[in-house]
Amino acid sequence: MRYGLTRWSPASGSVWDPMEELSRMENRLSEMFGEGERGSWMDFETLRPLVDVKEEDKDIVVKTDLPGVSKEDVDINIKGDRIWITANTHREAEEEKEGYSMKERSFKRFARSFSLPANVTEEGAKAKLEDGVLTVTLPKSQIEEKQKIMIE
Repeated sequence: MRYGLTRWSPASGSVWDPMEELSRMENRLSEMFGEGERGSWMDFETLRPLVDVKEEDKDIVVKTDLPGVSKEDVDINIKGDRIWITANTHREAEEEKEGYSMKERSFKRFARSFSLPANVTEEGAKAKLEDGVLTVTLPKSQIEEKQKIMIE
């Protein structure tokens, strides 16, 4: 398993997560400015869906919930041991009535990027979106054994 360098706080005993810190800051700002008639101060919020990562013998399987998203609106990219999943939804309420006083639209962006427990390859990779759950199966790449270098 690979581990990156992450800031750790001995006082709290936990790893520092910058996205969690941003979420706390957003909550504080929302409390400070209130949620006015137009909703949150951050209308075009990027959602961070929860992710399950399972390491199997030959594959890494990633699952995440993307409710209300169609497969055409999802982008999945990989490089080495890293995966990026992004999705956008845009909905506009259909109104047949003329003279409406309000018409609402919604836009959601889902984004996640993280390290996988092994290097993967796009050859043989599969992805399916079923009932709002995205499942990505990524074959592990065959990395050669380490080679010993003789000193002259």
